[in-house]
Amino acid sequence: MAEFISAPLALAAEQFAKLPGVGIKTAQRLAYHMLNLPAEEVEEFASALVKARKGVQLCRCCQNFTDRDICELCADDDRDGDVICVVESPKDVSAFERSGGYDGVYHVLHGLLSPMDGITAENLKIKELMSRLATAKEVIMATNPTVEGEATAVYIGRLIKPMGIKVSRLAYGLPAGSALEFADDVTLQKALENRNEI
Repeated sequence: MAEFISAPLALAAEQFAKLPGVGIKTAQRLAYHMLNLPAEEVEEFASALVKARKGVQLCRCCQNFTDRDICELCADDDRDGDVICVVESPKDVSAFERSGGYDGVYHVLHGLLSPMDGITAENLKIKELMSRLATAKEVIMATNPTVEGEATAVYIGRLIKPMGIKVSRLAYGLPAGSALEFADDVTLQKALENRNEI
């Protein structure tokens, strides 16, 4: 038996389904949920999204999302501007900031090299990174340990190395609190390669 869904509800579900990680069933649940909310709450929700989209821009320096010309992190004089941590997306900046263990600055690429998907160096914020390296002493490549992440790190590293700037890569290995028996082969290999003296 075919499922009946009204056209406006189907359209709303299609929009939710465009979000990453949201399948059609979840999109339909979200659409039904929104229809059960008071109209004022739906309008507030929609208004907040529109305001965020219109009010958020890229930081002129690090390319992170901000509501100013220069984001708070780049404007903070207490941060070490000589060390730049290069990440794939603004979500990665948030992850590092939650950890509380980094006091340098960031640069957001807004993607990774992926020729199969048509993403080349021109599609990323690499040119903007290169333009801010005059005073840098170290660039930390903090892209994900995927094929695209590794390729991006190597590509950018090759551009920066001739400038005499130290280029480092995040260490990979076992997560804290994990058991060896559940680790995959690559993680164990990386943990051995990146071992530290105690």
